[in-house]
Amino acid sequence: MSKPGGPLLPILLLLGMLGMLFPFIWMVVGSVSPRWNAGWFNPFGESASWGNYADLFAAMPFGRFLVNSAVVAAVVTLGNIALCFPIGYALARYRFKGRRALYGSAALVLMVPQYVLVVPMFVLIHQLGWYDTLWAITIPVLVSPLGILLVKGAVSSVPIEIEEAARMDGAGPWRIVYRIVLPICRPTLAVLAVQVFWLTWNAFLFPFILTGENARTMPVALAMFRGYQQVDLPHLFAAATLATLPVVAVFVIFQRQIIAGITAGAVKG
Repeated sequence: MSKPGGPLLPILLLLGMLGMLFPFIWMVVGSVSPRWNAGWFNPFGESASWGNYADLFAAMPFGRFLVNSAVVAAVVTLGNIALCFPIGYALARYRFKGRRALYGSAALVLMVPQYVLVVPMFVLIHQLGWYDTLWAITIPVLVSPLGILLVKGAVSSVPIEIEEAARMDGAGPWRIVYRIVLPICRPTLAVLAVQVFWLTWNAFLFPFILTGENARTMPVALAMFRGYQQVDLPHLFAAATLATLPVVAVFVIFQRQIIAGITAGAVKG
């Protein structure tokens, strides 16, 4: 039986990969272009202008924006792992009053558009005195409803007999949860971590509304770049390249866990 796609499949995959990589390559090459003329540049005809990156830190507090994004993304990612796992485990393993309502509310929140929360969130943050602080864009997203549902599904797929056997061997509840169940759910937690990091790093709406100059993050800084460089495309490409590198690094580091989490349950033994 011939393979689907035949000899054309590698060519199609190569073309698809090049199509996806072309915007990124264009951005990186454009970031070292010494100039931009009529929408086209020739970076190979002149020496690369690596000074575009240095200019970013001289033209605006780019380093602070980069650190703000890194701190917020790291704290929110760690917070979601630390909080979503015990909540998801409790929903999967325990029967308590209000369990269905809690599970339903987590699913319901996913259906609510972010724009509906803009006004109440803005008022609440101002009342708490958190405007233009990292608290405003960190605390409200420390727990992800999607993360709770993902963990709940992963824990439900773990046979209860494994926990019962550990309990019969004298293992306590904390040991069972964090030494037995958590390692089994590691692929799901890796997918959750990468997704939360990516969404937090690229978040624009609430950081734009709830922060000013001090707590501004990278996506907002890129949107406001017109005010700093008058749409100087080589410098804008340099800023976008720096903003993209952390996300690419996270995907490269956790690619095995991501694939394992996505394919979990796809093949039955």
